[in-house]
Amino acid sequence: MALTTMLAFSLLLSALLMTISFWLPQLLPDTEKLSPYECGFDPLGSARLPFSIRFFLIAILFLLFDLEIALLLPTPWAINLSHPSMTITWTSIIIALLTIGLIYEWAQGGLEWAE
Repeated sequence: MALTTMLAFSLLLSALLMTISFWLPQLLPDTEKLSPYECGFDPLGSARLPFSIRFFLIAILFLLFDLEIALLLPTPWAINLSHPSMTITWTSIIIALLTIGLIYEWAQGGLEWAE
């Protein structure tokens, strides 16, 4: 009985809040509300311009090298295991793959901001 009452109360409250949130806001917002916010200044351009693909490439490379730090963080503790040569091998493989990828991107000109 208590569970049914709590469920009914939750459904009623949810329906009431959804109805209020649907009818409460203004239906005709003014131009100030529709303009993009730029710290109190007038907008300098369209807020819908796409970013350069180079920005995303640099961001992905940053995330990749940030994850490399997370992968290599346990290395000092792993060297104390019974087979430290295995740890050094895997660490070297990870660093070599990332270095080869970085050299490739650099050679392709992917790290240049302007052409």
